[in-house]
Amino acid sequence: MPGTQGPLNAFLNLRQMPVEDAELGPLAGLRLAVKDIYDVAGYRTGCGNPQKYEEAHAASRTAQAVQAILDAGARFVGKTQTDELAFSLFGQNAHFPYPVNP
Repeated sequence: MPGTQGPLNAFLNLRQMPVEDAELGPLAGLRLAVKDIYDVAGYRTGCGNPQKYEEAHAASRTAQAVQAILDAGARFVGKTQTDELAFSLFGQNAHFPYPVNP
């Protein structure tokens, strides 16, 4: 399972891969960070669980909700950590440092 990067411990430390987006649209110029519970083509989705991440294959397609945002012009900038299996009220995950919410 990848660690986090940056002072906020928000983004997963993953090798960046190109993700197709639209150059024009109402969201053009905006950045999109995707929680690690949604598939992004070319990336594995672990839902904050190291075992699930290691067993996962890279997604062949992007989740429909995420793709709609990309099609509207937003630019994908990375995947962000999530509480393990999206099951915490406070965003805690024993496998990652606690993210800072500025």
